[in-house]
Amino acid sequence: MEQSKIDMFIATSSSNFPSEKIGIIHSQLEKVDDKKFLSIQSANYKNPTTLLIVSILLGALGVDRFMLGQIGVGVGKLLTCGGLGFWWFIDLFLIMKATKERNFFIFTQVAN
Repeated sequence: MEQSKIDMFIATSSSNFPSEKIGIIHSQLEKVDDKKFLSIQSANYKNPTTLLIVSILLGALGVDRFMLGQIGVGVGKLLTCGGLGFWWFIDLFLIMKATKERNFFIFTQVAN
């Protein structure tokens, strides 16, 4: 894989992944071919900032967790109105990290 493509991907997508995993992403990108790189670029990564906004507005209904694919947690938040507000408030601090971890998981699935 060309170094310029790797650098461009990391520069444009680094905010979607945990900062401590950027080195792992870089090393995995060096091993993939152009066809797989196209799949990696077009994967459905969620924007952590967008999920934070959704969590602020609709987090008590579990919409943020549904968007992450965590159906069970989403149903739990929906049925308890965000844990009577406590779960919703805690998720305001956790949702961005959860989104970045989900994006890294998707990256590793597509890259392997």
